[in-house]
Amino acid sequence: MNNTYIDLVQQTFNFPQPGLDVKDGYLHFNGLDLKAIIEKYGTPLKLTYLPKIGMQINKAKDMFAKAFKKHKYEGEYYYCYCTKSSHFSFVVEEALKHGIHLETSYAYDIEIIKKLYEKKKITKDIFIICNGFKQKGYTRRIAQLLNGGFKNVIPVLDNKDELLAYRKSVRVPFKIGIRVAAEEEPTFPFYTSRLGIRAKDILEFYVDNIEGYEDKFQLKMLHIFLNKGIKDDIYYWSELNKIINLYCQLRKICPELDSLNIGGGFPIKHSLGFEYDYQFMIDEIVSNIKAACKRSKVPMPNIYTEFGSYTVGESMAHIYSVIGEKVQNDRENWYMIDSSFITTLPDTWGIGEKFLMLPINKWENEYQRVVLGGITCDSHDYYDSEEHINEVFLPKINGGEPLYVGFFHTGAYQDQISGYGGIKHCLIPSPKHVIIEYDKNGKLEDWVYAKEQSAQSMLKILGYIK
Repeated sequence: MNNTYIDLVQQTFNFPQPGLDVKDGYLHFNGLDLKAIIEKYGTPLKLTYLPKIGMQINKAKDMFAKAFKKHKYEGEYYYCYCTKSSHFSFVVEEALKHGIHLETSYAYDIEIIKKLYEKKKITKDIFIICNGFKQKGYTRRIAQLLNGGFKNVIPVLDNKDELLAYRKSVRVPFKIGIRVAAEEEPTFPFYTSRLGIRAKDILEFYVDNIEGYEDKFQLKMLHIFLNKGIKDDIYYWSELNKIINLYCQLRKICPELDSLNIGGGFPIKHSLGFEYDYQFMIDEIVSNIKAACKRSKVPMPNIYTEFGSYTVGESMAHIYSVIGEKVQNDRENWYMIDSSFITTLPDTWGIGEKFLMLPINKWENEYQRVVLGGITCDSHDYYDSEEHINEVFLPKINGGEPLYVGFFHTGAYQDQISGYGGIKHCLIPSPKHVIIEYDKNGKLEDWVYAKEQSAQSMLKILGYIK
């Protein structure tokens, strides 16, 4: 049996895979020569490959179109991007190039909507789905959009009192949605989501507070969000069927209700062993909704999805250098990286998330079991297991150029959780961020969005420099 790293990967997985290949001993990501990028920019490095965003959007749209055609589904499909996954302008504007709509979760999201309109990146016809528990600053900004002619802004009620804010401040007819409080997974310490209105209260709420006011506001959408995303298990199908059945009940007395928002997104690849049948899941969702509507003799609703991680996650990679090797005992061999997992990939530390991790070089070297360590003084700053196994294997270093390690599909939530810039644990700087996109002539170009954070910028935040 061969003991090189490339032999290990090829014996364990089907490799190469779409977006990941080894050429001349170096890993390529979506066709990008990572060796050349490292030589140009150094490490640690964050890399965003923008064309992947459009690829993901168009893949989902095509799969829903196939499912609609297969099942002769009579509604429309709307792809929404939830901005909380990554608020950066280059991400949102790239997504908007592919005919999508947006979902917001906080008051300041509305300021982004205003800027996008000023820059002519959106029109007032775009659907803006406004989710979250809303304070006055949020409801006030939503009302401003509605009063300003954004006719497809849909505030999704998180509680019964929220409607009062719009009744007082919105001067034009508007549409609303209702978030249905989902039951949480059995592993959660509580039974029902803190967000949304209990399903058993919604019919009564509609009759008492919405019915009869159709000239002022109309119930257009039912929304459900499942934290674990769209997965083929009993929990998902049970919760989905609950909201489908509630839609069928409401639709009989509320002809304006025409949409289901099945929040909670698709999973993305965090391992070479990742397997997920996207088309099967979409077919089953569409089939279930149609069947329930046929039984209840109500029209099929439009289907909205809110894909965040799926949209942007697979577009990014974090690349580090191994700057030291430490053998601490007979069982633990540490590779120290030139950054920190806590500060750059906080999900690995906070929720035990596993990302797709591969070396960039030294694929022909023998491999060994290692633990990756960050350079903060925190004992939790490490990475010791991958999604498919409870271990990490990497090539032996054996001198020469440094070993470079990449964590792939890291584009969702990491900057939003750790904070972009600012002050990080142990004053570890934010790494430089490189964007790769097509220029006006259709050629790939790379440019630095943000330099590595400087000591001076942090000292100014901390008050040492005025």
